[in-house]
Amino acid sequence: MATSSPAPTSAAAAAPAKPKRSRALKILAGIGLVLVGLVLVVLALAATKPDVFRVERSVTINAPADQIYPLIEDFQEWPKWSPFENLDPQMQKTFSGAERGQGAVYAWDGNSQAGKGRIEIIEASAPSKLGMTLDFERPFECHNQVLFTLEPAGDGTKVTWAMSGPNQFMGKIMQVLINTDAMVGGQFESGLAKLKAEAEG
Repeated sequence: MATSSPAPTSAAAAAPAKPKRSRALKILAGIGLVLVGLVLVVLALAATKPDVFRVERSVTINAPADQIYPLIEDFQEWPKWSPFENLDPQMQKTFSGAERGQGAVYAWDGNSQAGKGRIEIIEASAPSKLGMTLDFERPFECHNQVLFTLEPAGDGTKVTWAMSGPNQFMGKIMQVLINTDAMVGGQFESGLAKLKAEAEG
């Protein structure tokens, strides 16, 4: 009686298939190495940034200094020109200390854009100079110096708005990722343009 032999199996069918899981793990490992490399590059670049920062912008206003100075020394005049007043229409504001000039304090508590902090005038030389301390609690803690100077410029006044302070490591990382001078400087430019319009108007 004839018997049939089993059908031969091909080598391809007999060989075990490569698991897809090992390939996925290799891809994930490669992505992880790239991310670690990018983080190391950012940290290395941040370490090269200076330990202090300064942002400064100026504008010439066709008005005398004694007409511009009151708009800066009185914090209750700031909504007319400060670019930061528009970050949160519901921002809570507190005015304390002197009514204006040295000793005047302005504190605020707002949304994630406005943050929470206070600014105090510590030096007032009318109508040419105002020095201030700026302290933030949110979105991160920082302590900076703000200086407004008003100088004669032809028939008008050159107003300079400057901010400086220690450059914490988080700030250095931000400088690697974004152009903080352009970002903050752009806000200063906007504020100075509004100050110019208010003083000249």
